[in-house]
Amino acid sequence: MGELGRRLWSIALPVLPVLAAEPIYLLVDGIVVGRQGPEDLAALGVGALVLLVLGTQMNFLSYGTTARAARLHGAGRRSDAVAEGVQATWIALSVGVVVVAGVHAFLGPLTRVLAADAEVAASAADWLRVAVWGIPCILVASAGHGWMRGVQRVRTPLALVAVGIGVSTIGCVVLVPGLGPAPALGLVGSAWSNLAGQLIMAGGFLGALVLEHRGFREHSGFEEHSGSLRPRWSVIVGQLRLGVNLVIRTASFQVTFAVATTAAAAAGVDSLAAHHLAQQLWALYTLVLDSVAIAAQSLVGAALGAGLASQGRALARAVVVWSVGLGVGLAVITVLFRDPMSTLLSGDTEVAGRLVVALTGMALVVIPAALVFGLDGVLLGAGDAAYLRTSTVIAALCGFLPVLLATRHFGWGLAGIWWGMGVFVAMRLIAVVARVRGDRWLVLGAQTPAGRPSEEARA
Repeated sequence: MGELGRRLWSIALPVLPVLAAEPIYLLVDGIVVGRQGPEDLAALGVGALVLLVLGTQMNFLSYGTTARAARLHGAGRRSDAVAEGVQATWIALSVGVVVVAGVHAFLGPLTRVLAADAEVAASAADWLRVAVWGIPCILVASAGHGWMRGVQRVRTPLALVAVGIGVSTIGCVVLVPGLGPAPALGLVGSAWSNLAGQLIMAGGFLGALVLEHRGFREHSGFEEHSGSLRPRWSVIVGQLRLGVNLVIRTASFQVTFAVATTAAAAAGVDSLAAHHLAQQLWALYTLVLDSVAIAAQSLVGAALGAGLASQGRALARAVVVWSVGLGVGLAVITVLFRDPMSTLLSGDTEVAGRLVVALTGMALVVIPAALVFGLDGVLLGAGDAAYLRTSTVIAALCGFLPVLLATRHFGWGLAGIWWGMGVFVAMRLIAVVARVRGDRWLVLGAQTPAGRPSEEARA
């Protein structure tokens, strides 16, 4: 495997179940809710999309914090790396409160835009009315993942996520159909289960951050730069500077995914239900690939923070090899098991038939997507967020979105959606390969390029 491969997998393997836990839960959630009927499953698809968009739109709390904390950790400044987590948590709490208020204010119009059927839109609004309270928890957990990955502490998040997802899964299985003495809450039972698990996870990440802070205070005499739990505006501004690029990049994903949902909805309730299941399975696939990308963020950031440009490039080569290997494995599994997977995930034969179409597209796209994810991780670890922002926006607006609009207009259904995904991935692949082959991303020093008032010398 080699030394670099072992280092990648020492981080990727504990990260993998953490990343996979949420989409696995959502798949279980979809299976349980799907037994209530395709209308409830379609409503869950709309509501889950809104929650996914809101949660992942702030993914700079994870990715940006990892990049900044990893460089500081590589430079031997662990206490400052943890301090990045403190400030990211303040951002998470502040933004979470604002988002909850905003969603409640526009709940009805939001679900009506995404669902062509009025009954589905109303059910989605009922689900979101409860589930949206988990947004602050999602953001706090995202910040926690960020600083822990940055300092290469990857086992604690695994335990916290296992407990939270376990509570959510048990709650869903019991509350949706009403097992034993539990009331049959239907779709809303899914939302309450989701919220309970998120509260537990967020509480665990907050507790871990406080304990880490206390350890530094006792060890270093409560130095202001590393020991304070108060907001520090200079650090927050630096995080937001990097975060703006990541938010724009993520927004381009979300706009196209939202349009994809409307294209599926226009093809009928069965297509929308199948699209929801395919979306959750694709989320699982991409997070499996992201385990290597996150390991790359942590290790590349630490290498560049320590001034080791050659090690950063060697890590990039190792990431390519392992990412492509994972992509090939997922493609083979999808081709071999697409029919039984479709039957297992859906209790309705029409939905299952449409899901087969989506799985075929998924098998074609996942190999180049694997390489894109791995090299994204390398560039995110280097803090090269501005380049990723621009290349992703161009691919989304000039590649994915036109195909989706044509799909909705001509009625191409799920096949058209996955052709659009293929164009999107191909354009991004060209961009990241071209970038990593050059030297512009190899910026050395303890601070990410986006967090500096002026750029340091390049390697």
